[in-house]
Amino acid sequence: MTDEQINNLKEALQFSPNNAVLRKMLADALFNLTRYNEAENEFKTLIETDASSSAKTGLAKCFYLLNKIEAAHILLDEILKNEPDHAEANFYFAKACFSKGDYKQAKQSYDFASGLNDDFEDLDFEQQINQKLRESGMAVANLTENLDENDEPFFADMEKPKINFSDVGGMDKVKEEIALKVIHPLTNPEIYKAFGKKIGGGIMLYGPPGCGKTHIARATAGEIKANFISVGISDVLDMWQGNSEKNLHSLFQKARNSTPCVLFFDEVDAMGASRSDMRSNSSRFLINQFLEEMDGVKHSNEGVLIMAATNSPWYVDAAFRRSGRFDRIIFVSPPDIKAREEILNIYLKDKPTDNIDVKAIVKNTEEFTGADMKALVDIAIESKLPESIKQNKVLPINTTDLKKAVSLVKSPTKEWFSSAKNYALYSNEGGQYDDILKYLNIKK
Repeated sequence: MTDEQINNLKEALQFSPNNAVLRKMLADALFNLTRYNEAENEFKTLIETDASSSAKTGLAKCFYLLNKIEAAHILLDEILKNEPDHAEANFYFAKACFSKGDYKQAKQSYDFASGLNDDFEDLDFEQQINQKLRESGMAVANLTENLDENDEPFFADMEKPKINFSDVGGMDKVKEEIALKVIHPLTNPEIYKAFGKKIGGGIMLYGPPGCGKTHIARATAGEIKANFISVGISDVLDMWQGNSEKNLHSLFQKARNSTPCVLFFDEVDAMGASRSDMRSNSSRFLINQFLEEMDGVKHSNEGVLIMAATNSPWYVDAAFRRSGRFDRIIFVSPPDIKAREEILNIYLKDKPTDNIDVKAIVKNTEEFTGADMKALVDIAIESKLPESIKQNKVLPINTTDLKKAVSLVKSPTKEWFSSAKNYALYSNEGGQYDDILKYLNIKK
């Protein structure tokens, strides 16, 4: 753009000072002419009426090129909190981190930016980062580079569950949805392949704590005679940057090498929290690694069922709910009265009992979870132990013992539904929490 054109833009802005389009054209033109001080002033004026990421990124670039590194770093970090996949912001954040001597973060941000957009591949800059890392003795490769694909993390215990759906009381709707996603594809592979449907995918179970989400996941593996790997956040997170991503990759590789396999993430909201809520870039990188593994672009997830459980689905990053990831979100409600009867009978099985009136007991256990029903039996057993020891014989549990135990169980479901109701009423995009409203008999 010529000086005459720039002057024309400035003149036009005198008559229309709040015209964001014209202001952006002028700021970009000045930037492209390396007139960074003038561009900085125009971007600052622009942000007063248009605080978009594009305007903020333009200002951050000016800061960086004018050697205002700290200002650039702060502004870019703010942009990435709201748009973690912003390639240009990641690239300049890498540059700012490099200038501040944070070479590990510079490496991660650069790798992520160039992975998002080839336009941000800068071999000279990449060599500079690697050289600094080598000099400081902190050289790190790409997160999954040089990782033996057969390596298995020492913490990932794998089992072959002996339980199946018959050992799970109630949950008929949940079982049906899991069967549609998992069991039918495995038992009818040719039909699914004819329709172009892969065997595998993701299921997220959510609901109040203690409703049997982990139990149904383990039973799913048992139902299809698959391997089962249960993962907690402590199994993945590592204090050293990059190691958490390697741990996650290694877990997925273990599942891929052990198909059919159910890979289950408990309390997934702890690992998959919304990237916009994260202050640490390393946490955002873990989420992005998680999404990449789920997509199975570099490594096929055929035969791997990825299941997750959470008490707080509203804290899980929305990207996890896209097609091909956790595309089935299943509400696991507290068991109904029939299910509570089944659960109580399961927990009383092989226990010394005396003509227990199960129906009379479960009438007083409304909103009890499966875990609450187990606690109920445990309390009743504990009440019998002292007298059994005193008399030196086994005294059976009776209806009275269980009724007394009911009043001692404090169920967490009321508190959970109190919070969940607000999300279902006011943050229910696409009707994803309609099952909560249906359970509570609330009409939108």
